[in-house]
Amino acid sequence: MPPGKDVGRGSSPKRTFRRGSDEWNPSGCLPAQEGLKVTIAEPTATRAPMPSGADIGAIEVREGILEVPGVLQLHHGGRLERVRVAWRLAGQARAPVVVALGGISSHRVVYSQGDTRGWWDGIVGPGCALDATQFRVLGIDFLGGSGATTGPRVGEPFPSVSSYDQAELLLRVLNHLDIARLHAIAGASYGGMVALAFGERFAERVERLLVIGASDATHPMATAWRSVQRRLVRYALSHAEGARGLELARALAMATYRSPEEFAARFRVVPQRIDGKFEFAVERYLFARGADYAAQYLPEAFLCLSESIDLHTVDATRIGVPTTIIGVREDQLVPLADLRALSARLPSRAHLVEISSIYGHDAFLKEAGQVEPVFRNCLENDHE
Repeated sequence: MPPGKDVGRGSSPKRTFRRGSDEWNPSGCLPAQEGLKVTIAEPTATRAPMPSGADIGAIEVREGILEVPGVLQLHHGGRLERVRVAWRLAGQARAPVVVALGGISSHRVVYSQGDTRGWWDGIVGPGCALDATQFRVLGIDFLGGSGATTGPRVGEPFPSVSSYDQAELLLRVLNHLDIARLHAIAGASYGGMVALAFGERFAERVERLLVIGASDATHPMATAWRSVQRRLVRYALSHAEGARGLELARALAMATYRSPEEFAARFRVVPQRIDGKFEFAVERYLFARGADYAAQYLPEAFLCLSESIDLHTVDATRIGVPTTIIGVREDQLVPLADLRALSARLPSRAHLVEISSIYGHDAFLKEAGQVEPVFRNCLENDHE
């Protein structure tokens, strides 16, 4: 394939992102736990501090925007011209490359460096589970999102995007950077779907997959919740209130990302009467998160990537890559039964790790102590 053209090297994201689906709250990275074999993990209340000996002086950062030549034919029948893909490669120079992909609000800056904040701090970085002193970490902005990669414009239609399309663009970036084979793809939520799509289509280009909270197809109940969210946004856009609709949709989404146990612990308090009406603590939390999200993301981009989640389906029997899957018992969006079924269908070596977390689907952002040994076991294990 033509390598394309790279522009904008050294640029920074056009938006100020915050971490995942909640307020940015970085945690320290953890020391390695040598030889640990994990199949079941239980919640942990503490996190270890970042090791003082991490060599952060050797970190090299490259970033740019790849201009894809010609027309990009999309999986669901659409087409795009002059597609641009924003990428960032950071870590130990000449080390093996690991791609890190997250939810639909993640972006190419995976971990923080100086004043540039990443979306997966505490999991990725120097001395972390995905150690930037041992690997180079590649992130991209998703097609159809609010980053610097090609996406919707205000008030204009945009074609439906598949996880296969994201995998195709990731392949174009690898070709452009002359990366013949990835050490791994670590994908969580939507990023896990893209990892599975890449593993099906381009198995020869990646040694292993690490997938958190994603299956080979979306669950109808999760689609039900997201369908209501998209209807809210579309209705608001039809009344020139797109940001308000996105605020409502994100507030509803937050209730599906977390667990009933967390909400019971945090929000079982007496409601306050404000301006003659009762207001609940959980209500304030949800709409604060919704307002924060709506201030940073385009409603049209949310519609595109939310739909892409629900269109996601891959053929698990054709994923010829050793795969580690992390499932969360309290995840309302991706039931453990679906992940157990996925693990059974994978033709290559599969390892399912089940954890518990009050953070539910958001555990991949919050549970450094639980996912760290799984990351290390996967990334350090020789699958060849």
